[in-house]
Amino acid sequence: MDNALTLNAAGAPMTPDTGFASRLVAMPARSKLNLGMGVAALVAVVLGLVMWSNEGDYKVLYANLSDKDGGAIIAQLSQMNIPYRHSDGGAAILVPASKVHDARLKLASAGLPKASVGGFELMDNARFGQTQFQERLTFQRGLEGELSRSIGSLAAVESARVHLALPAQNGFFREQQKPSASVVLTLHAGRTLDNGQVAGIVHLVSSSVPDMNPKAVSVLDQTGALISSPPEAGQQAGLDAQQLQYIAQIEQGYTKRIAELLEPVVGRENLRANVTADIDFSQTESTEEAFKPNQGANAAAATVRSQQTTEQNGGGNNATASGVPGAASNQPPLPATAPLSAASGAATATAAAAAGANSRREAVTNFEVDKTVRVTRNATGSIKRLNAAVVVNNRSVTDPKGKVTQVPLSGEELDKLTALVQESIGFSKDRGDSVRVINAPFKVEPVTVVDVPLWKQPEVIDMLRAAAVPAGLSLVALLVFFGMIRPAFTAALAPLVPEPGSNVNASVDDDVAMPALQMSNAMKALEGPVNSEQLDAARNLALQNPAAVAQIVRGWVNGQPA
Repeated sequence: MDNALTLNAAGAPMTPDTGFASRLVAMPARSKLNLGMGVAALVAVVLGLVMWSNEGDYKVLYANLSDKDGGAIIAQLSQMNIPYRHSDGGAAILVPASKVHDARLKLASAGLPKASVGGFELMDNARFGQTQFQERLTFQRGLEGELSRSIGSLAAVESARVHLALPAQNGFFREQQKPSASVVLTLHAGRTLDNGQVAGIVHLVSSSVPDMNPKAVSVLDQTGALISSPPEAGQQAGLDAQQLQYIAQIEQGYTKRIAELLEPVVGRENLRANVTADIDFSQTESTEEAFKPNQGANAAAATVRSQQTTEQNGGGNNATASGVPGAASNQPPLPATAPLSAASGAATATAAAAAGANSRREAVTNFEVDKTVRVTRNATGSIKRLNAAVVVNNRSVTDPKGKVTQVPLSGEELDKLTALVQESIGFSKDRGDSVRVINAPFKVEPVTVVDVPLWKQPEVIDMLRAAAVPAGLSLVALLVFFGMIRPAFTAALAPLVPEPGSNVNASVDDDVAMPALQMSNAMKALEGPVNSEQLDAARNLALQNPAAVAQIVRGWVNGQPA
């Protein structure tokens, strides 16, 4: 039976086939450490990529929070293990988009965010045994807080504070003191409130408090300027913001009419128009009282309202003299010579003459007088005068060679354009309107095109920022794999190549001669003679006792003396 024994350099027997796990175990300690560190780093990078991809975009959870509310919300988010970020200098809190609604619901259940101004929820914490004054003061604080929240919900208002003066009502007072209010607004940067919005705030406050007059509400902005004023005060102060806005709308409307009418004729970029409107906002009220003539031809048409006639007759014998003594007083009075009417005058004269007595007659007639009362109020915002100025560019003319030249407009063309402008704005000569259309070449400013490098463009910068994290993690993963993991696996998977002279094949009880070992050129140069007495003795010994020779050679390999 043939027994083959493979020995390594140390003289220990070696198995013909070694597995991957055995090779990893047989690796040096330094290689094992590098392999473990590489695998751990690669796993960490992969986990980081997965978490970053699942995290997604951040969205605003709450904005415009006070420092107190922001700190409370951040503390609650930390307890809930929800990642967060800050933006706009800490004014807004961002959380992952997938957790916005969940975080809001959980924070709401915890009572966050707490408003900086308390509302009617202050009444929920009423203490037992509080006085009437404390209860009334708590109600006033709650009402002020609710009004502040309502006003602060406007888009232009950043924050609001409301101060209410609610006098105590007493039935023993004949004249009750009326409540009043003051509102202080902090507006966002660049935002303003028009008169309608200010009036809405005043109406909101006055309607929320019983018996409060809108004139008793004062509204101030963050600069301390009073932005609410009674209507009569605004009329005496001059043009207000609403009137200025109305003038701007009138002017913009006329300018738009001119542009829409002339742009198809001269071109979109060849026209500049401006209209100035003089608007009269004065209110005039006049009363006229007219009477119809009751004289002449219209006297017969007059209507008699009342008539009173008094007639007195006296006998001639009973007439006594009166007056200053003399001839005139001793004579009876003469009858009237101007009767009211011919018939009555004749009858009276005849009766007086027949009776020979004194007579007196008085007639009072009241006529219905026609009266007309007319009240005229001129409409506010009437146009007093319009001034329109239009500048038209030269006309572009292209010759047969394709060269473009600028040609001024003729006088006839300018007259036509002037007529069009006059018709578009409703030109009135009696009103004093003026329209001026001129032709002048437009100065074309050279457009400087700034060539922004690709790496400075905002789109590219945003894309690089978004891809920086995954690209960096991928690069780290490649370095770890090729620098630490791959060399270790390559060394473990490489086949074992025995070195020359490291293995000795010993044949026990085998007549087959072993193949000669391959020697290097240097060993061949030192090789002794082929035929020698010592070599023959060694060959004979090896043939006669091969086990002893194998033991001797094993000792040589292990470094033991013979």
